[in-house]
Amino acid sequence: MTTRRRHHDNPLFVDLDAPDDDYEEPRRRASRTKRKLEVEALQALGVRLVELPADRLAKVEMPDGLRDALREAQRITDFEGRRRQLQYIGRLMRDADPEPLQAAIDAFDGVSAVENAKLHRLERLRSEILENERALEEVLAAHPGANIQYLRQLRRNALKERELNKPPKAFRTLFQVLKELEAAASVPPAEEAQDDLDAPL
Repeated sequence: MTTRRRHHDNPLFVDLDAPDDDYEEPRRRASRTKRKLEVEALQALGVRLVELPADRLAKVEMPDGLRDALREAQRITDFEGRRRQLQYIGRLMRDADPEPLQAAIDAFDGVSAVENAKLHRLERLRSEILENERALEEVLAAHPGANIQYLRQLRRNALKERELNKPPKAFRTLFQVLKELEAAASVPPAEEAQDDLDAPL
């Protein structure tokens, strides 16, 4: 016997077993909205994968069919053809596991953010060196093996270039030297030792 909480004569009680049309329809709409958002998120992830450089795309684990479709999208130049290819990629994405794909994108974005921050810091250091030669002392303190005379020469040449409105050759070389010093300082000691062992006698 079914327990009822609504009696025909009492509108304050409801029948738990009776279908509730007023509830079912909003739930169906919410479900459709959720599916639509999920599809849009997968399509956006597919577009982000297409935008990856070829060398980075090659490092991401994914089904071969999806990889081929992404590479094809990178080769297509006309708008309509690319739009259709992106739609096709969106359909393929529904059968792929999005989590490792998104993790790879996040890792690449994180690496890019760290690299950009490092480049901005080196640009600020170069500006400080041009404004005040004493900034070279900080470079030497951080990198005892740096050729301080060469850095001073680059600074003088860069200032002269700026004064005479010449191409910034020394200005750019100074940045490259600072970048190389930074890269050398970040090499782990074990890796340096291995490089020494691998060097020809």
